Amino acid sequence: MKRFTFCLGLLLLLAPAWAQAVNLPTLSLGIKEASTPAEVSTAIQVLLVLTILTVAPAILLMTTAFTRIVIVLGFVRQAMGTQNSPPNQVLLGLALFLTFFVMAPTINAINAQALQPYMQEKITQQTALTRSVDIMRDFMFSQVQESELQLLIDITKEPQPADKKEVSSAILIPAFMLSELKRSFQMGFMIYVPFLVIDMLVASVLMSMGMMMLPPIVISLPFKLLLFVLVDGWQLVVGSLMKSFG
Repeated sequence: MKRFTFCLGLLLLLAPAWAQAVNLPTLSLGIKEASTPAEVSTAIQVLLVLTILTVAPAILLMTTAFTRIVIVLGFVRQAMGTQNSPPNQVLLGLALFLTFFVMAPTINAINAQALQPYMQEKITQQTALTRSVDIMRDFMFSQVQESELQLLIDITKEPQPADKKEVSSAILIPAFMLSELKRSFQMGFMIYVPFLVIDMLVASVLMSMGMMMLPPIVISLPFKLLLFVLVDGWQLVVGSLMKSFG
């Protein structure tokens, strides 16, 4: 007990000296005004990462090709009746990479016309943002239909725009979403038709044979899978999706 008390007292006496001998790290946070892109590059990168992590799902759904692609792929799985095959992770991953493929020209244009000039201090931050938004608007205008735009204009009771520049993003984005939903459901209907015919034929054969207790989907599923494989269905679906954005 005496030895423990002595050791404890010795540690207490040596603690100030040890703290002075060892350089302990300190953490300091601060905000200062920056005037050039080089000074704020790190802060901009952190800000962009946090912003993208927060609003990436909304941006992906509202302003890119992701909505149409993922809905059509979902219709393919439902039409075949394969339940959870392919799983959601596979469909979402395929839809994400197909979205990158479709949006590659737009992303490259933003990089060449907005990001790189700004990093080279040739344009201001506001000009870079304006150019990026204009490029994204050009993509959405290439896919949106006039009926959806007119619907949103009538709902908001805004004056009839003379050209594309007068259409606000608050009208363009929901109109683009409506157009994507409309086209994806149209493509989904065309995908459903051949599988529906197979279901009807199998159900008719089973009823004529008096096998009404046997679910038709149990018999029709192999035939639908066989048809999908024979016609190379995934290639047809993906090819049609890519051509629909042309």
